[in-house]
Order: sequence, then C-alpha cells, then structure tokens
Amino acid sequence: MAAAVVPAAGRGERLGPGAPKALRELGGAPLLVHAVRALARSRAVGLVVVVAPAEGVAEVVGLLDSHGLDGKDVRVVAGGGTRQESVRLGLAVIPPEAEIVLVHDAARPLVPVEVVDAVVGAVRSGAPAVVPAVPLADTVKRVAPGAPGRPEPVLDTPDRSTLRAVQTPQGFRRELLAEVHAKALAEQEAGGGPAVTDDAGLVEWYGGEVVVVPGHEEAFKVTRPLDLVLAEAVLARRRASDGF
Repeated sequence: MAAAVVPAAGRGERLGPGAPKALRELGGAPLLVHAVRALARSRAVGLVVVVAPAEGVAEVVGLLDSHGLDGKDVRVVAGGGTRQESVRLGLAVIPPEAEIVLVHDAARPLVPVEVVDAVVGAVRSGAPAVVPAVPLADTVKRVAPGAPGRPEPVLDTPDRSTLRAVQTPQGFRRELLAEVHAKALAEQEAGGGPAVTDDAGLVEWYGGEVVVVPGHEEAFKVTRPLDLVLAEAVLARRRASDGF
C-alpha cells in the first residue's frame, strides 16, 4: 500500500482574506476534504496524512470526521513554517512498511483517481520519483525580472515541446524522499539548502532521477478566485454526469 502526505498548513494569500486556502469551500466542502477524497478513491492508497496548521489540528480533524472517509486511515498532524518542513513532519508518521509515498497539494481538489493510480504504478514499476504533468498550451518567455509594474525584457523563448506543467500527487520511493528531506534539513541548519518548490525538485537537486506520467487538465491548482470558479464548474459537471 502507498501512503500520502497532504501539506495543508499554508495561508493561500492569493485567494484573498479569510480562511486558509485548504479550508475554502468548494461545492459545500473544503478543498482539503476534496483532495483527501481524491486520494482515498485509489485502492493503492491505504493511509493519508494531512499536515494542518499547528493551531488548526482539531478543526481539521473535525472537518474530516464530519465529511466521512470510511475505510481509509486518515491522520492529522501539525505542520511547520514551510511546505518542506510540513512534508517532512508528515513523512515522519508514516509507518516504515509503506514503501511508496505520495505528496499531494490540498489545493488540487479534483485530481482524477486515474492520475493517482498512474503515479503509484510508475513507482511500483521501478521509477524512484514520478510527477504527473501536462503539455503547455501557451508560449513561454524567459524574462529578466525588473521592478514591479515595469516592462521586463525577454531573454529567450524555450521550446514549448520540451516543457511540462507539473501537478500532484508526486510519487516517491519512501527511502529516497526521506533521504533528500534529511539532506535539505542538514543544509538549512548549516545556513544553506536548495531553493525548490516541490519534492521532485529536491530529488533533482541531489542528483536523483524524476520521470513524468500524463497528468489531467482537471488536476489544476486552486490559487486565485478565478480558479475556484472553474473548480465549481468542473465539480457541478461531474455531479450532473455521474453523481460524483
């Protein structure tokens, strides 16, 4: 069985003032509940560890209990000051027999179960680290960042065919994920450490191999108010078509 860590201790300021992003409602339930349900639908996932704000553990436990996740082991632990720290704290409570660990954004509430299964399947087949991803629809420009509000000069235009937009859940051999987090922590305590934005980035930083499996357009991240509107539309369509 695989285990999953869902870091949900962040504030999500881009969604505006109010509750933390993971607790914003989508179709009558918090984003976090939808994200945990998405993982729980996979038969490959036996444990989900939610990493909540330190002051909000009891609230998150109550929310998950009230929305019911029968048949799955769901645990809630207090998170840290950064996403990286929260993942490490979640990883620490996963029993050693779970050889595959997924890390999933609470702000990706609508990831289809096929994506979860594909990531787990790729790790089971021997990949040490796996990310779901989709091709880019837009042309991308690399720029030299300037002052806020000022035009930014373009440096070059990368070949779009070689680029992918990465999603979650990302999957790892447990020992590899624990190893790169331990290395990053040691470097940070020494005053350094990698500047990466996801767990696959940590693996890459320390020379590990990461492979890509197909993601899904509905596994988008709810970051801005417009994303929440789109998520509501997707959820309404699912409910109308298959009782989701």
